[in-house]
Amino acid sequence: MESFLVKLILFLSLFQISVSGRRLEEAEQFQFLKYHKGSLLSGKISVNLIWYGKFKPSQKAIVSDFITSLSHSPAKTGQPSVATWWKTTESYYRLAGGRKNPFPSLSLSLGRQILDESCSLGKSLSEKQILELAYRGDQHNAVNVVLTSADVAVQGFCMSKCGSHGSALGRPVKGRRSSKFAYIWVGNSETQCPGQCAWPFHAPVYGPQNPPLVAPNNDVGLDGVVINLASLLAGTATNPFGDGYFQGPKTAPLEAASACPGVYGKGAYPGYAGNLLVDSETGGSFNAHGANGRKFLLPALYDPTTSGCSTLV
Repeated sequence: MESFLVKLILFLSLFQISVSGRRLEEAEQFQFLKYHKGSLLSGKISVNLIWYGKFKPSQKAIVSDFITSLSHSPAKTGQPSVATWWKTTESYYRLAGGRKNPFPSLSLSLGRQILDESCSLGKSLSEKQILELAYRGDQHNAVNVVLTSADVAVQGFCMSKCGSHGSALGRPVKGRRSSKFAYIWVGNSETQCPGQCAWPFHAPVYGPQNPPLVAPNNDVGLDGVVINLASLLAGTATNPFGDGYFQGPKTAPLEAASACPGVYGKGAYPGYAGNLLVDSETGGSFNAHGANGRKFLLPALYDPTTSGCSTLV
């Protein structure tokens, strides 16, 4: 019995199972994110992609198109759009500064792409080595995203996390004071744990065994990467240095996306992602249009103005 409970808890953690079926009072108690009076990510920020290991050009395009889509005009991509999804984060900025002193806004753009196909640090990485890779990107007005390929193991990957975000003090630059920069790591779970980190595009290891959805870009691993990257990017924007919006302990906080576990569309419940759009040509399930004709599945974001999870569909 104890073993079953441990597995169930692991399932709930890694699959981010929905709590939307709870009564409103219970959901608010669980999901409410407190503002800790600290920093939010603001200004013009470049998102640099650090590719560790071998990725196909088509895989790199999926992620770079997602980043581009964050600021792409919805008129060019169609609705619902990635940019519309991202606008939910703006409510955090309005609340943080108040009406008289609005918090500076955030503008994200695709920055540099750095390649390490030879895996110079090996194929089994510690958290310290992830930070070392993050330092390869710009450390001023930037978020550095480390993406590890399917054959690279990372400390804690598939056991307790599918990715993570953090911050570090940038290295000194002549004529400029050192400042903190934010970084993200996401692993490609295609071969190591797709049932944990690429759900709902792969059957789960535990829990309800509903048929997996078709990945919108025909790549279970990379479409899973986009889901996790989107979640971590929202957390980075609203809690970049551990003193922004979150609930619970700093070491394992609930943030903008993780406060809405397992919810992708209306009607979501444990093991069911919700009512989604389906591409008539590919059969892929999605909820957001992006740049270059892309379609993505993105997690619901907690909207502090409504005390509920906001979905695109």
